Amino acid sequence: MSQSFTHALCRRPGPDLAGGITTSDLGKPDFALACDQFDKYVATLRECGLEVTVLDALESFPDAHFVEDTAVVTSDVAVITRPGAASRLGEQDSISKAMAAHLPLAHIEFPGTLDGGDVLMIGTHFLIGISDRTNDDGARQLGAILESHGNTWQAVPVAAGLHFKSSVNIVGPNTLLVTEVFSGREELAGYERIIVPPDEAYAGNTLLINGRLIMPAGYPQTRKMLETLSLPITELDTSEFRRMDGGLTCLSLRF
Repeated sequence: MSQSFTHALCRRPGPDLAGGITTSDLGKPDFALACDQFDKYVATLRECGLEVTVLDALESFPDAHFVEDTAVVTSDVAVITRPGAASRLGEQDSISKAMAAHLPLAHIEFPGTLDGGDVLMIGTHFLIGISDRTNDDGARQLGAILESHGNTWQAVPVAAGLHFKSSVNIVGPNTLLVTEVFSGREELAGYERIIVPPDEAYAGNTLLINGRLIMPAGYPQTRKMLETLSLPITELDTSEFRRMDGGLTCLSLRF
């Protein structure tokens, strides 16, 4: 169940960053600072041994740097999603072209909606969050594609938070980092769980890549708990992406 990757696909944020969708009340992002944070993120992916492709900003799509929502990528197939927010429909077209160089493609079709931020890969098992962005039809379509490649899947209701991976992420071979609201979910019963303190809920979006944990900076309680896993930890400032409801997993497709 370890997360082992060789490649990543990212997209540079554009100057219209502040025009994206957000529910936060943290103010508008600083574009220059967001670019600096993005560059440090890409550098960290490369330090993890990944070959990183960085796409140019996508004009008229201020959320397009959150590339994770546009595809679900396994070792066998890249599933191009159909984002649940109408303003993001169209982002996936350029992602299709980029991913076709690496893997066969499959697509989520109308009336399904699916955001990659709702899909957690744990080895060959996938948890698919049913949220405001991912509907039952989209989850079933993805599940059928995954099953055709020998994987299993399970749907999980997302009652709070934008995406499932805002609250649940893999941080070890059989260990999940979860926010309190998900700590008792029966779908997670087979895993060890590290529960994020309520006042550090944003730290639930932590990324495991090739034996290294990448977590948002400024969450000491969560870091202390993650240190029990004896994995190297890198903290990155994601303040400008948090203003737009984004986090570490959102900024790349790993495969």
